[in-house]
Amino acid sequence: MVDKEIAVLLTCHNRKDKTIACLKALYKNEVPNGYTFTVFLVDDGSIDGTEEAVKAKFPKITIIKGNGNLFWNQGMRLAWESAVKVKDYDFYLWLNDDTILNNLALNILESSSLLKQNKAIIVGSTSSFKDDNEITYGGRSLIDGLITPLKEAIACDYFNGNIVWIPKEVYKKAGINDSGFQHALGDFDYGLRAGKLGFKMYIAPGFLGKCDSHENLATWCNPKKTFNQRWKAFRSPLGNNPEEFFIFEKRHKGFTNAIFHYLTNHLRVIYPSLWSKRVIR
Repeated sequence: MVDKEIAVLLTCHNRKDKTIACLKALYKNEVPNGYTFTVFLVDDGSIDGTEEAVKAKFPKITIIKGNGNLFWNQGMRLAWESAVKVKDYDFYLWLNDDTILNNLALNILESSSLLKQNKAIIVGSTSSFKDDNEITYGGRSLIDGLITPLKEAIACDYFNGNIVWIPKEVYKKAGINDSGFQHALGDFDYGLRAGKLGFKMYIAPGFLGKCDSHENLATWCNPKKTFNQRWKAFRSPLGNNPEEFFIFEKRHKGFTNAIFHYLTNHLRVIYPSLWSKRVIR
């Protein structure tokens, strides 16, 4: 019997300790019977010794060097492109390098996928390190946002990219992350595009890992920051890049919504105190 093969895709930049901890947790996982996995890690210009540490501890990992300007989405694109050049994998697993998988995560993802005939995207939820019941990332509803996992798989509309299991059948039709996004939105966009192509998304039972939330009042809309600081953050891939958000909203929410938020987000940079505090991803 030929093993089913999983390509595990990660990207990292200058957080060696977190990256190593993530990989250690991955390799501690109980691998489902009849499965093997290969890791493709994009090291996006790290200068903190990440590449050397990974090579020393995990010599079988394929490391792809980035130019330091890829950020999350472009890094994941490069990891995925590198994987498909090697072979036609049965599954692709997105994994954030600050996410610590539970020991049974791979088994739960595989069994959840099998229940859906390996034709659906399976999303893993994460909880905070301080509170096992506090959800931080996972499957999302277009109406209610983050969905807390239950004891059985439940449907979602899109997802965060921390733990995402994508079968070959989905990849063959939906492709890889869209090149129009540099950092954020690539995961949201992928799920919504896959949904439009007819693929279902399900949240796996329970929490599959831990990852603290990075959500807070972003610099670009923080009234305590100077205008120059807000504007620089607004234009940054790590901020609320208006052109990328316009592409995303036009594609998934329509032209009117895209124009409205393009204008109001610019106003918010100039007059942040006019808006009440809200969380920006």
